Amino acid sequence: MKHFLQTRRTALPRLAGAALLGLLLALPGLLLALPGAGVSAVSQDVPALAAEPHHDQTLKLVNYFVERYHYRKTRLDDPLSSQILDRYLDTLDANRSYFLASDIESFEPFRYELDDYLGAHDTDPLFTIFNSYRTRVLDRIDYALGLLDQPFDFSVDEVYPFDRTEAPWAIDSADINDLWRRRVKNDYLVLKLEGKAPQEIIKTLRQRYQQQKRRVLQISSQDVFQTLVNAYMSAIEPHTGYFSPRATENFKIRMSLSLEGIGAVLQTQNEFTVILRVVPGGPAELEGSLRSGDRIVGVGQGDTDPVVDVIGWRLDDVVDLIRGPKGSVVRLQIRPDPKTGNTESRILALTRDEIKLEEQAAQSSLLEVRGAENVRRIGVIDIPTFYVDFDARARGDSDYRSTTRDVRRLIGELESEGMDGLIIDLRGNGGGALAEATALTGLFIASGPVVQVRDARGRTRVNRDPSGDIAYSGPLAVIVDRDSASASEIFSGAIQDYQRGLIIGESTYGKGTVQNLIDLDRYSQDPEQPLGQLKLTIAQFFRVSGASTQHRGVVPDIVLPGRGADLPYGEKALENALPFAQIDSTAFSSYSVENPGYDLDQLRELHSQRIRSDPDFAYLAGLREIDIPLAQAIEISLMESQRQKDRDQRENEQQRILDTLKQAHGYDGDSEDASQELPRDAVLLESARVLADMSFGAFGGRLVVQRVAPKVSPLSDADADTTSAGQ
Repeated sequence: MKHFLQTRRTALPRLAGAALLGLLLALPGLLLALPGAGVSAVSQDVPALAAEPHHDQTLKLVNYFVERYHYRKTRLDDPLSSQILDRYLDTLDANRSYFLASDIESFEPFRYELDDYLGAHDTDPLFTIFNSYRTRVLDRIDYALGLLDQPFDFSVDEVYPFDRTEAPWAIDSADINDLWRRRVKNDYLVLKLEGKAPQEIIKTLRQRYQQQKRRVLQISSQDVFQTLVNAYMSAIEPHTGYFSPRATENFKIRMSLSLEGIGAVLQTQNEFTVILRVVPGGPAELEGSLRSGDRIVGVGQGDTDPVVDVIGWRLDDVVDLIRGPKGSVVRLQIRPDPKTGNTESRILALTRDEIKLEEQAAQSSLLEVRGAENVRRIGVIDIPTFYVDFDARARGDSDYRSTTRDVRRLIGELESEGMDGLIIDLRGNGGGALAEATALTGLFIASGPVVQVRDARGRTRVNRDPSGDIAYSGPLAVIVDRDSASASEIFSGAIQDYQRGLIIGESTYGKGTVQNLIDLDRYSQDPEQPLGQLKLTIAQFFRVSGASTQHRGVVPDIVLPGRGADLPYGEKALENALPFAQIDSTAFSSYSVENPGYDLDQLRELHSQRIRSDPDFAYLAGLREIDIPLAQAIEISLMESQRQKDRDQRENEQQRILDTLKQAHGYDGDSEDASQELPRDAVLLESARVLADMSFGAFGGRLVVQRVAPKVSPLSDADADTTSAGQ
C-alpha cells in the first residue's frame, strides 16, 4: 500500500515562531463544535455535500505539521486508516441510533484505504459516509415526528436504552424503529413528569424535531470537513485537533482574558449542549447552582422572551444564543445530568457579565483548628487557574497581574495574621501558563528545577525556579482533585518530589502533554480564504524525579474521597491517550524536617481515625452510594409509576442523609442556618486538620536540604510508548 504522506512532500516554510499562538497547558475544556449525532442529513432530494477547493490545501498543511512536529511519531498507514474510520463513525453516531448494520458493512471497503485518500488530500470517501449518515438522520426525524400522532402507554414495563455506545448496530428498519419509538416515548415522559400538559408536550417535541431537521439541512461542507479532520486527529492522540475558521473565532473569544457571557465551557454530547465546567469568577459560578454535566435544553433572552428549545442544535448556534452584551439577561432551561436520575428541568436566569482576570485570581482565607491545648491558624489560598496578564507584561508594566505575584502578596497578608500553616487549593484548576506553574513552585523552594519538558525530537530541557528566594518555608499542603490538571500537576508534583509539603485529595487528571496552536491562515494561498487552526501536541512534561504525570496523574500522599462515583476519569479514560512514561531524574535538593515529631504514616493514621466518625465524610459517602448505580446505568424505565417511584426514592434518600448530617452537627428540624451552612467542605476542613497535625509536631524542627543526585529510571515494558519520540 502506497503511503502518500511519505511521497507527497510540500515546500512549506519551516515552522516559525509567529505561526505558534502559544503553549496550551491546561485540561481540555474547549471542545470543537462538531455536528454530533442527530445533527446531519441528506435525503433523496437534497444535494450531497462535497469538499471545497481550499480543503485540499488545509489537509496538506495538517499532514505536513502532524508528520514533522507531533510528539507521537505516527505513520499514515493501514492501521491508522482503520482507527480513523472507527473514530469517524463514533463521531457521527456515537450512540448507534442512526446507522444500520448494513450501512456499517458498506463502509468496510474504506477501512484500509482512507490513509491513501487522506495522504493524497482527498476526502471523498468521508463525505460519502457523511451523506449516508445525513440520510439516516432525516429518516429518523421524520419517523419521530410521525410518532407524535400516536398515543403512548406509560403502564407498559419496558425500558429506553439511553446509552448505546457499546450496543450492536440496529439490524433492520424494524429494529431501529423500535429504538426510536422508545426514544420519543422517553422524550414525552420527561416532559410529562415535569407537569406539562399533553398538547404542550406534543407542541414542544414537534418544534424540537422540526428544528433539528432544519439544522440538519444547514450543515455545510466546512462543518463536515472539520468533523472528519478531527476524527483523523483523534486517531493519533486525543488533544490534537482542527479548528475551522468559525471555530477558531469562537476559540479566540473563549481564550480571551476578558469574556462577556455566562462563564461556562460547553460541549456537545449526542444532541445535547452539556456544561463541561464552570469558569471561576463568571456569572454561572457566582450564581452557584450550575453543575458540570447539566444540560442546556432551552435558551431565552431577557426576562420575558420565550425559551427556545435547543436540543439537537449545533454547539456554535447555542453559544451564539447564550453569548450577549454585558448587563443583559439570558434564561437557561437546565435539565440535570441524566446520571443523577432527576429529569425535572429548571429555569436559571443569569446576567451576562465580563469575566475578568481579577475575578479568577487567587483568593485567601483563614481557618482555625483547635487541638487539645493549642489553636492552629491555617491559611488557605484558592488558585482557580494559572493566569498571567500577558499584554501588561509585554508592555513592561511593573505591576502586571499573575498567579505568582498574587500568591506572594497573599502569603504576606496571611503571615501578618499569624498563619501557622498554608494550604494551596488547586481543586478544579485545569492548568494555564506553564511559566506560572514554574514560578509559583519557586515561592516554596530556594532554587532548583521544577519540570522537564521533552519535545518530539527527544530533546529534554529543564525549566527552573526563576527566583532565588523563598516566600514561605512553613508547613505546606496542596489539595488536588481529579480536575486538577497540567500546570496544577506540575506544581503539585514538584512540591511532592521536593518533599516540600503534603499532597492531599484525589489523584489528578493525568494530562502530561503540551499543545501548540498553529495558525494555518499564514499559509493560505488565498488571503480571502481563512483555513483555521491546528492544535498540535508537541511535547510531554516530566517531574524532576523523571516520572510523567501523563495517564497516572499525581497520587496524593493522603487520599481523600470526593463527591463523584469512582469511575474511569481523566486521561486514563481517553482512548488513544499517551501512556505513562519515565525519563532520567534531574539533580535537585529535596527538603525534610529535622526532628519533626511525626511521620507520614502517623499523619495517615490520625486522619483515618477522624474520618471514620466524621459526619461530613459520611454524607459524601452516602451521596456516592446513590450516584454509583446511576453512573453505571445504560437504560431507564418507561413506566411512569416506576420513574416516579425511583425519583421519590432518590430524593428521600438524599434528604435522609442530609437530615443525618444536620443532626450530627446539632441542628434541629428544618433550620435555615443548617441549609445555609451544610454540607460543609469536608475535604478542605480535613486538609486543615492534617496540616495542623503536621505543624503541632514539626515546627519544633527545622527545614533541612538533602541533595538528590540524578539517576536513570528505565521504562518498564508495560509503560513504554513505542510510538513516542525518543523511546
